[in-house]
Amino acid sequence: MATQRQRIWGWWFFDWASQPYNTLLLTFIFGPYFAEIARGYYMGTGMEEEAAKAAAQAYWGFGLTVASLVIALLAPLLGAVADGTGRRLVWVWLFSGFYVAGAASLWWVMPGGEIGMLRWAVFFFGIGFIGMEFATIFTNALMPSLTDGDDIGRISGNGFAFGYLGGLLALFIMLALFAESATTGKTLIGIDPLMGLDPEAREGTRFVGPFAAIWYIIFMIPFFLWVKEPRGGAGALNIGAALASLIELLRSLRFRRSLSAYLGSSLMYRDALNGLYAFGGVYASNVLNWSITQIGVFGILGGVTAMVASWWGGRLDERLGPKPVIGWSIVVLILVCAVVVGMDREGVWGIALDPASSVPDIIFYICGGLIGAAGGPLQAASRTMLLRHTTPERATEAFGIFALSGKVASFITPFLIAIVSHFSQSARIGISPVIILFLLGLILLIWVKPRGEQA
Repeated sequence: MATQRQRIWGWWFFDWASQPYNTLLLTFIFGPYFAEIARGYYMGTGMEEEAAKAAAQAYWGFGLTVASLVIALLAPLLGAVADGTGRRLVWVWLFSGFYVAGAASLWWVMPGGEIGMLRWAVFFFGIGFIGMEFATIFTNALMPSLTDGDDIGRISGNGFAFGYLGGLLALFIMLALFAESATTGKTLIGIDPLMGLDPEAREGTRFVGPFAAIWYIIFMIPFFLWVKEPRGGAGALNIGAALASLIELLRSLRFRRSLSAYLGSSLMYRDALNGLYAFGGVYASNVLNWSITQIGVFGILGGVTAMVASWWGGRLDERLGPKPVIGWSIVVLILVCAVVVGMDREGVWGIALDPASSVPDIIFYICGGLIGAAGGPLQAASRTMLLRHTTPERATEAFGIFALSGKVASFITPFLIAIVSHFSQSARIGISPVIILFLLGLILLIWVKPRGEQA
């Protein structure tokens, strides 16, 4: 029988095990690598460089859109089914398989391929992404079983801090030992990729998929050993009852002003943040001409600030509640995004810079640190805010609706970025929709009760 401390640590290990999908695959290594090979493909068809950059960004956005739609459609129903049966862990097992299979398959995404290679890349990335998101829903729903006290905010914040530490360590290992520079063929510390991986075939960078899969398998062991289903026993599977429960919850939203406002607010700000994560590496590659190694260093910096800030934010959440943490995090992200949209290698909002100097790089590194410092606490406080609007018995269903609200905007955000990128012919201006989404999220937060429905 696992102790409470072991159950909490086991639950934290899910964040540690799953974080590399966001850190390594979505943002800092595979995402920019995909942008490279997609840009090369489109330029090979005779497309101008700027148009090829926009096309690569749009293709990546399309893949994320399709995966997000699948999550949006299925997450609430799966949550209702899990709550109805009282079983969550079986779903974590199932979607862990999706995670591992999707991540490992990215090994075969080679440079210089045809359009079929791009389709392969977004398909298997989407499979793993769906697995990660669904596994997260059911893992988050286990939070109420970890403690009976008011320390859930601190537990959530520590979990995110621990997860960011895992993502940071995984990123450093990949950069130092495997992911090669496209120009030199060397890793961050100046060596050839380990295990005889061929730099010319980009095998060191492509190993990021299998690496993330192996990492997940190893570090999910404490989770499955120590985290158990809450007491109450398993019920029979009844799809009709699950649908009825889901419909009842959706109908009740018109009478639950605080929850409705929070779902709307989080719909905007969480997916503005996801937009930054999904396109940040692509932006650095397209606008600042960064290599994957530089983008990885940027990721290490963001991971350090996210880890520290998540730990600190968890304590603020415990003292002040999640709402102030969410609000101030959004404000910081709005200011950072304003800087990012207004800068390139030549200047920042009309202030001229020497494009050959390191000043543009330093500014973007600072922005990356602030994105991590605000994004970590924002995500941790978001799930504790949701728990203030639900009960332990219906937590999975609530997190399913939470995922639905987020994935609706995940469909809109890549679409808006693709449209603005296309018409502005600028990858820099293309990021601007996230500012509007953050502002809308901040405005809707006004109607959210600080203690949710526990007030």
